[in-house]
Amino acid sequence: MGFLSVIRRWALRDKMPIREISRRTGLSRNTIRKYLREGVVEPKFKTPSRPSKLDPYADRLTAWLLAQTRKSRKERRTVKQMHADLVKLGYDGSYGRVAAFARVWRADRHRAEQTTGRGTYVPLVFQPGEAFQFDWSEDWANIGGERAKLQVAHIKLSHSRAFLVRAYPLQTHEMLFDAHWHAFRVFGGVPGRGIYDNMKTAVDRVGKGKQRDINARFKSMARHYVFEPEFCNPAAGWEKGQVEKNVQDARNRLWQVMPIFGDLAELNQWLEDRCLALWAETKHRDLPGTIADVWEAEKPTLMALPPAFDGFVEHSKRVSPTCLITFERNRYSVPASFANRRVSLHVYPERLVVVAEGQTVCAHDRIIERSHHKPGRVIYDWRHYLAVIQRKPGALRNGAPFNEMPDAFRRLQDHMLRKEGGDREMVDILSLVLHHDEDAVLCAVELALEAGVPTKTHVLNLLHRLIDKKQSDHPEVDPPKALALDTVPKANVDRYDALRQAGEKRHAS
Repeated sequence: MGFLSVIRRWALRDKMPIREISRRTGLSRNTIRKYLREGVVEPKFKTPSRPSKLDPYADRLTAWLLAQTRKSRKERRTVKQMHADLVKLGYDGSYGRVAAFARVWRADRHRAEQTTGRGTYVPLVFQPGEAFQFDWSEDWANIGGERAKLQVAHIKLSHSRAFLVRAYPLQTHEMLFDAHWHAFRVFGGVPGRGIYDNMKTAVDRVGKGKQRDINARFKSMARHYVFEPEFCNPAAGWEKGQVEKNVQDARNRLWQVMPIFGDLAELNQWLEDRCLALWAETKHRDLPGTIADVWEAEKPTLMALPPAFDGFVEHSKRVSPTCLITFERNRYSVPASFANRRVSLHVYPERLVVVAEGQTVCAHDRIIERSHHKPGRVIYDWRHYLAVIQRKPGALRNGAPFNEMPDAFRRLQDHMLRKEGGDREMVDILSLVLHHDEDAVLCAVELALEAGVPTKTHVLNLLHRLIDKKQSDHPEVDPPKALALDTVPKANVDRYDALRQAGEKRHAS
């Protein structure tokens, strides 16, 4: 390169004749003219194309390499295996030549994908009320003094870019349905389309192209809210790039500045309030004004919000002889009349509802425990076992469900069980809640305990007075001494025998 620079300096700057340059360098005049004509400053060696033993097999090897890209990583064949197959077909070249061909082919394919495939995108524009985008993410928050891992739903309107973030303990159907309801409630309506990835709660099977087997419950939810679900191509998150970016932005805007919360409901209320505040603070990327301004203009184009979708997941459960059903490693009580029978369990994000014979049997607050090292919990409702203790009153003494009774019932039980037949009387008092308001029964028990007369008869007397709304706190009466009896009457029934004497007509028989 330095030699060519000298020749160019002599010819172009010093105006030296080519003959003199040829004499000084020893090169022919034609060679010097060629260098000056081409303007070459840095010469490159041109590799001549030479025939290779792999040339007759290049098309076959290319087809093999392309076929391997469509398989999973564990199912792909190695280049050594391809070399062995080529040898069987008559190839007598080295493995290194086959490996070099594979490296060049993969580099060319990667370059093509980055320039004309995944590396190139088309900007998208959405009309008001046209679509929304949905995605899940995983984040951490401090709830009740413990660091908890949460599944976070992100819903974003494609036109105004208004968004809602809501946290759940799981990515299940009931959580998905609940997230949609709260998003449409905050947005003030329902867009025409929903854009999703191929999440398992929405898609049962991914077919060719845009063919999808949509989950039946998810389809019911989409029909209830009257929007068309649309699913991205596999591993093509850029097709819903707005909500993908929202996942990244939320970590900086929300999760890194988040305070400590007492429970999940408090966290979700804070997230909703913070999202609404960010609408007013954030400028819209393409339109004038903030996100809140554009959302106000988009809101009239949204479909009016219908009633909330009954987004439960149904499970068939068999009630055990101890009147319990099992769900997520926890056990929940069911009324004793359904023991050893099949019931339907409706699972909601925050509660469990037991349904049988078309009627709601009972409901429990849902317990979600992420740790598998802790034992499952048993959630009793003592009212469910009243039919059992009516037949087996002795079970009241050590029955586990009755440890959950109100304190007034527990104190009354302590008095009742000290006397003979107290089990049966206590069962009769507890059974009153099946026919009367439980608060009224509790009030009657508390009044009986305060009066120091914890008996079944007194409790019944007080309960009927409460139900009839009769005044029970009569003023104390101090009778005058003139009304006092000088002789206390004796309990003597001998005089009634005279009425039964034969011969008299005044007998009572």
